[in-house]
Amino acid sequence: MAISLKKLKDQVIVITGASSGIGLVTARMAAAKGAKVVVAARNEEAIIQLAAELRGKGYPATWVTADVGKEEDVQRIADTAIRTFGRFDTWINNAGVSIFGKTTDVSVDDMKRLFDTVYWGVVYGSRVAVQHFTERGVPGALINIGSLLGDHSSDLQPTYSSAKHAVHGWTDNLRIELEKSKAPVSVTLIHPGKIDTPHNDHAQNYLEKQPTQRGVVYPPEAVARAILYAAEHPKRDMFVGSQAKVGSVLGGTLPQLADNVFDALSFRGQSKPQPAAPSDQSGLHQPGYGLHERGSSPSAVRKGSLYVEASRHPVLTTLALAGLATIAFAVAKNKCDSCSTTEVRLPLETIDHDAPQ
Repeated sequence: MAISLKKLKDQVIVITGASSGIGLVTARMAAAKGAKVVVAARNEEAIIQLAAELRGKGYPATWVTADVGKEEDVQRIADTAIRTFGRFDTWINNAGVSIFGKTTDVSVDDMKRLFDTVYWGVVYGSRVAVQHFTERGVPGALINIGSLLGDHSSDLQPTYSSAKHAVHGWTDNLRIELEKSKAPVSVTLIHPGKIDTPHNDHAQNYLEKQPTQRGVVYPPEAVARAILYAAEHPKRDMFVGSQAKVGSVLGGTLPQLADNVFDALSFRGQSKPQPAAPSDQSGLHQPGYGLHERGSSPSAVRKGSLYVEASRHPVLTTLALAGLATIAFAVAKNKCDSCSTTEVRLPLETIDHDAPQ
């Protein structure tokens, strides 16, 4: 079933986990593009300030204090959107929190708390969104935020990775059901790579050292652009950063090699030399600090993701690749032509007349 989605300027967009990081950037970007936004998070002070900021710029916005791990809170987000704007056209399941620590060290209570937010929050949000779009009979977009670690596991964030694997599986199964029933819902899974957000600062930490981001890190704006593109254009998957795509492909085709690569790079790439912050400062059981788009990563952050831009402009990308292929073919052909017109003559004395013919 072909689904046609509205332009952003005509949409009402719900964003969970909007008080920081990807959610915060997406809310600001969506509002600047003309969308009416409904921002939701546990951090009431931050979410109220965000809504006031957007309204102060003339952007229609409302806020909801909500814990997506509670089904009644997720329903309240939808009810607020409908009461304020009469509907919603895109629902973005973005709220998340992580745990650093081995599976044998992390408490079951902490595991359950993480799954409440990362997995069950997506389930509750997906069900509310699908019901709304189906009852209205008007096409809408459901966008779930997955992860590089949802395509391949991590020995430092195994609980988070497990929950994101569940999110990926849930999204794939839901998409199949909706396609079979011809429901007017576009379902997109976003696969971010390493992103410069407060993700590590908010995480519960069982390690001796403080988690951080190193190596290739992408800005949250790259994820926001992918999300808002999917809000207007039905897309199955959007990968943010080539590392996310490579991780997905490598994990699916050469899993043992992927295990070795992730194992070799994970600890060096995700820890600071200083001791870990106290666990009671994490955002697992309470809201983390709000209104910060970026984290405390010491890495140089790229300006954007070429992979996202290629996905957003597939025609131009195809033409550019075709042009490069044409140039490469012409260069190769000229070299071959040059080789074929050069006659190679060997001195008579170099020929071995006794060699077998």
